[in-house]
Amino acid sequence: MDYVSALLPPAVMAVFFIGVIRVIVKTQGGTQKAKEDAAVDAALARVEGGQTSSAKTDA
Repeated sequence: MDYVSALLPPAVMAVFFIGVIRVIVKTQGGTQKAKEDAAVDAALARVEGGQTSSAKTDA
């Protein structure tokens, strides 16, 4: 019975890990993809805009 108690925790962790990966994959894209992409684009535009304006003030 020692082998069962030794294999049970890794097996349970593997099942939970597979479940987490499946949730991550399923939540990618879909109806929220455009909203998430727009948020990322807006954040990148703010960062890039801040870098160009700070570069102009330094020169």
